[in-house]
Amino acid sequence: MTAPIHIERNGHRTWIKWHRGRRRLSDPVFTGERIIDAMRLGASVEVDLVIHADDGCAVLHDLDLDRETTGSGKVRDTGADTLRQLHLRDDEGRPIAEKVMLLEDLCALLAREGVHPDALLQLDFKEDLQALTPQVVANFGKSVAPIAGSLILSGGDFDAIAMLAKAVPGIATGYDPCYGESLARLRATGDYRGFIEQALVTAPDARMIYLAYDIILAAEDAGVDIVAPVHAAGRRVDAWTINRITPQTIAQIERLLRLKVDQITTDDPEGLAKAIRQ
Repeated sequence: MTAPIHIERNGHRTWIKWHRGRRRLSDPVFTGERIIDAMRLGASVEVDLVIHADDGCAVLHDLDLDRETTGSGKVRDTGADTLRQLHLRDDEGRPIAEKVMLLEDLCALLAREGVHPDALLQLDFKEDLQALTPQVVANFGKSVAPIAGSLILSGGDFDAIAMLAKAVPGIATGYDPCYGESLARLRATGDYRGFIEQALVTAPDARMIYLAYDIILAAEDAGVDIVAPVHAAGRRVDAWTINRITPQTIAQIERLLRLKVDQITTDDPEGLAKAIRQ
């Protein structure tokens, strides 16, 4: 089938982002095979980063090892050599053949295998400014330098993102203001315009604003388009995350396309592309 890369609708292109390196819902997360697949095809793909004991980053979502890997304890207390020996787990908790990757391993792999000029790898940093040390920042810069032009660095603490970005001149950055009970707070206050204006001020250098899709749709229900001001500021919008493709989520995706979001994050890129074609 045609690779799930983007959707053209009324003259606007919306990219389909492969969440945690998945091409289809049945894929395990963060495997080198799928990430290479995406980057060779020219897709948008996302992985998460957490800091390990040797002042580098592991390609994992959780701060603890137990759920995602065959290890236990905190990633922050585990060294690089130990992490590389751990196996990833699938959605059912079963160990798989693929092992945990470190950021430098992933970047070296992509530099060796080659990437499509349109490909974009999002590095979503899951920690905050307090977790950063000068050595972590230096190691980050060294790791990503070979493929920096194909990367966008994102996170919910833009001070941390800005500090990491200083080690990689020219790297694109993104900001996610959706944390905690943000949707509940917004529904209570109704201040969707203030929310998006504050996001743009907080992250003046962010090229992409990552917004929970239900916040985008709740704003529209309240009569507010929060995508338009991001575009007016010369930025782009990613709507996250469509986990499964169902009649309900297809209707939501159609609304997001009408609002002209620039990217939709999903765990099932093939399923999304197929549903839109049909």
